[in-house]
Amino acid sequence: MEPFNIYILGCGSAIPNRRHNTSAQVVELRGKQFLVDCGEGTQMWLQRSHVKFNRLQAVFISHLHGDHCFGLIGMISTFGLLGRTASLSVYAPAELQPLLDAQLALFCRGLEFSIDFHAVDTTKHQIIYEDRSLTVESLPLEHRMPCCGFIFREKPTLPHIRRDMIDFYHIPLSQINNIKAGADWITEDGEMVENSRLVTSADSPRSYAYCSDTRYMAGLHERLKGVTALYHESTYADDMIAMAEKYFHSTARQAATVARDAGVDRLILGHYSSRYEDESVLLDEAQQVFPNAQLSKEGMVIEL
Repeated sequence: MEPFNIYILGCGSAIPNRRHNTSAQVVELRGKQFLVDCGEGTQMWLQRSHVKFNRLQAVFISHLHGDHCFGLIGMISTFGLLGRTASLSVYAPAELQPLLDAQLALFCRGLEFSIDFHAVDTTKHQIIYEDRSLTVESLPLEHRMPCCGFIFREKPTLPHIRRDMIDFYHIPLSQINNIKAGADWITEDGEMVENSRLVTSADSPRSYAYCSDTRYMAGLHERLKGVTALYHESTYADDMIAMAEKYFHSTARQAATVARDAGVDRLILGHYSSRYEDESVLLDEAQQVFPNAQLSKEGMVIEL
């Protein structure tokens, strides 16, 4: 099974502090790497996490609050200084494009690579990126400004070949792809060997949903059904639910409710308010609803 990893680069909320960076993650699947949000200092955490800058193919920005995008121009500038030549795609709300163009013109003249901007309609749940390995969907969220999450879905793979059966029936290597695609095998004696005897089931496709920032959405779980892992903002504990409602954020318990109702395998909490010196209170409240919850932390690598 190919690696499907999530690198946590920042899991704090609006104010950077000594304990947490602002929002940023890298999703890695089948050798491809995608950056999700790009708060201040993201490029420093990329280096600390040993993520190679030149392997990042695209950046996905959920919304235009600074703790999710202030690090973008600095990172692009560094890419230029390091001699990047491969294009970089940026998927973000349309309002970012003129701001980014102005910053590029002022700070990044002479880049040897292109920035390919793709405007994302944050009100629609739709596929915004697709290649042979995966799709990325936009997921409408409810925040104080236009905002969406993202769902990364691995495409189904072909079944696994049973090497013992291939050897037993002396099936040539040239036929392996046909058998993976569902073909039976006819021996020299005319015996038909059914495909089901030659392969084992393919690995179940994995998926990862990123939900930050958003207030609690009672129907959100319907769009997250069966997701392997869910990252959901948990800015506050129950004692600050009035703040969560005022600023369109979620509590840890609300994040756990979404995870439980969606039937996900695991929940990752993040986007903590800087008022919490110890996030264990958030974890405790989440685990009361959804036991398989965990806290995110800078430098963490989550394997799906």
